[in-house]
Amino acid sequence: MPWILVGSPFIMEFPNCTVVDHPLVKHKLTLMRKAETSTASFRRLLSEISMLLAYEATRDMKLANVEIDTPLAHMAAPMLEGKKVVLVAILRAGLGILDGMLQLIPSARVGHVGLYRDHKTLESIEYFYKVPQDLADRAVIVCDPMLATGNSAVAAVERLKHSGPASLKFVCLLACPEGLANFHRHHPDVPIVTAAVDSHLNEMGYIVPGLGDAGDRLFGTR
Repeated sequence: MPWILVGSPFIMEFPNCTVVDHPLVKHKLTLMRKAETSTASFRRLLSEISMLLAYEATRDMKLANVEIDTPLAHMAAPMLEGKKVVLVAILRAGLGILDGMLQLIPSARVGHVGLYRDHKTLESIEYFYKVPQDLADRAVIVCDPMLATGNSAVAAVERLKHSGPASLKFVCLLACPEGLANFHRHHPDVPIVTAAVDSHLNEMGYIVPGLGDAGDRLFGTR
């Protein structure tokens, strides 16, 4: 089958994986998949979908009532409680998701993890790491469009765990069974939020049917 839908037997094996099954997400993702979609449109669509993914990823953020005055009355109203969330983009394609999420959470702190994939071994190699120093007691959301082999996501989350964040989540545009299995094997405690789970990886480590190289399509490179 072309992709795995919410509630499939495979997804049930990974209860920490949430597929955002929303008509707008599906529609925009289909537009992104098209080979003829321009760089500008791809970038805009990724930002729009990222806002919808952020909505789901932040669903369990804690609230506390504060006293405010409306134009008509005094009331106790809910506001976010605790330290600001931290968004961590896996370079370079993660910047596309970061841009969209920051539109929904403009006060978030931002971190970057630079990883590239060795095309022979498909292993991830770190070349840059810069995140806020005080991750303790903060909710951290890691962003990367593709969970393909899962090696980059596994490495980034492992690095961040050493800083002792209050919670960790991973947000991606597309995942595949192989990437989910690898990530779950290393980090079964970290929830994943994605727009779709596609069929499989090909021999080059690309998601099929997928949408090609997300970084190249986002930045217009090859």
